Parts: sequence; structure tokens; C-alpha cells
Amino acid sequence: MQKKLIAEFLGTSWLVIGGCGSAVFAAGVPDVGIGFLGVSLAFGLTVLSMAYAIGHISGCHLNPAVSFGLWAGGRFSAKELGPYIISQVLGALFGAGILYAILSGKGDGIGSFAANGYGEHSPEGFSMMAGFIAEYVLTFMFLIIILGATHSQAPKYLAGVAIGLGLTLIHLISIPITNTSVNPARSTSQALFVGGWAVSQLWLFWAAPILGAVSAGFVYKYLSPEEGE
Repeated sequence: MQKKLIAEFLGTSWLVIGGCGSAVFAAGVPDVGIGFLGVSLAFGLTVLSMAYAIGHISGCHLNPAVSFGLWAGGRFSAKELGPYIISQVLGALFGAGILYAILSGKGDGIGSFAANGYGEHSPEGFSMMAGFIAEYVLTFMFLIIILGATHSQAPKYLAGVAIGLGLTLIHLISIPITNTSVNPARSTSQALFVGGWAVSQLWLFWAAPILGAVSAGFVYKYLSPEEGE
């Protein structure tokens, strides 16, 4: 169990460093900025790379919503939910701390720090309800992808590709809406450094992804249960 938790800590920190780091440092660089297309790809690549690095150790959840969804789908033990989520949040905070230390060296403040938001803090001004629907539906589909790609009857060795590209697609859809969460740990790490509005809106980025993930777990378990279920 200790090795699993360390793997989740490291993997989630890499997700924040790679995904949020690309948004903070590279998205808007004049002339050579990667834009939201590049940020979307960066988030997908963090999961893709970690799937093959630590998937055999911890399952590479990197996300409390994923852990809840796998539990609802019958793939994960309820007794491991708490330790996994704590490790994921701590890993995300560690990754955000590294980003903060680097960004502080520029002396211009941290700005929005790739935090998630709705209303006036949505990149394109989408409402709370729009943000909730987007986060719920996209996390639901993310878990459908994960549960399908990791099913015992799915093609082996390709799960990481499907999941990484799925997360890329999710970001392509929703960066303009909420800056894309679908991951409460990622949202928490950035919000705690920003404070204020980001913390006050954080509830949505826990509630919607977890509800979407749990719904997907139950649905997929009904559609395609593992042998013996």
C-alpha cells in the first residue's frame, strides 16, 4: 500500500507540473505560445506517460474522481479510497508548490495560476450551471473511457493511449468553460495557492466530477461487468 500511495503522490504531482505548468508558463508566451491546444495535449501526455510509469504499481488514478468511479464500477476497494485521495491531493499540492516557486522567481505574481472557475472566473464567462454540467458530463465520459480501456476484454497495452487522448479531448472541449478540472486534486492544488475566489468556487470542482464519475461507474458496471460480477 505504501508503494501505491507514493506512486499516486508522484503521478499527481507530475500531472499538475505538466498540465498546469504548461498553462502557467507556456500557453501565452508571445509568438511561440502553445495555446489551449497545447495545454490540452500536455494534460493528456502527463496521464499517458504516468499510465506506463506507475500503472502497474497503483493503477495510475491521479484523481479522486477516478478513484470514486473505479470504486463504483467494482474495480477498486472502498477501504483504499481515503488513502488514495489524500496522496493525490498532497501530490497535487507538491506539484503546485514547485510551480509557485518557479513562477515567484519572475516577480509578477501568480495571476490565476491555472485555477478552475465559473462566472466571472470562467475563461469565457460561462455560468455556474454551465460549469457544473460540463464537469459532470465530461468526467462521466472520462470514466467510461477508463473503465472500457482497462476492462479485461479490452486490447492490452493500449489503455494509456486511450485514456491520455480522452483527457486531451476533454480539455479541448472545456478549457474555455471552466479551465477544465475533471479532477478535484488538480483543482484544490491551484485554488489553495490563489485563495479567495478560487477557494470559494472549489466545491463545484469536487462535487461535479465525483458525481459524474460515480454515475459512470454504476452505468459501466451494468453495461459490461467483469467476469464473476
